[in-house]
Amino acid sequence: LQKLIHLLQATDDPLIQEQALITLSNSAAFSVNQDIIRNLDGLSVIGGMLSDCVPRVTEKALNALNNLSMNIKNQEEIQAYITQVCRNVESAPLNSDLQLAGLRLLTNMSVTNDYHHKMINSIPCFLCLLSEGTERTQIQVLKVLVNLSANPAMTRHLLRAQV
Repeated sequence: LQKLIHLLQATDDPLIQEQALITLSNSAAFSVNQDIIRNLDGLSVIGGMLSDCVPRVTEKALNALNNLSMNIKNQEEIQAYITQVCRNVESAPLNSDLQLAGLRLLTNMSVTNDYHHKMINSIPCFLCLLSEGTERTQIQVLKVLVNLSANPAMTRHLLRAQV
């Protein structure tokens, strides 16, 4: 895991980055690896890839963070990237794998009320995706919206959203 993280930092080759992120994502299926990746500062390395100009690299970074977000301590660090994830969802091509990967991560990050406030500005985008997206996109957006709607503090923001 340490070598994979170092490899991500050392290379600019999108194919190598993509493969390293896939391997880290698969490794994150095991809770012990989630802690190891966090302790090796892997979350910030992966989070730094969210602004990569190669969409497939960004998508793989989102998938890795999604798997890593199953851990509460990891969520505490991943929450720093919620605004960037929302930007990725908003700017990604409609119904793309990149957009769905971002929505899946936001679904996990919105299970608790802790980070809902970081998603407020994206509510209009979510509602647009609900009307314009394919069924896969709609289902993923609904998961985020259901999580947000479970928080009474979000009611006003959800009802006042301009679409």
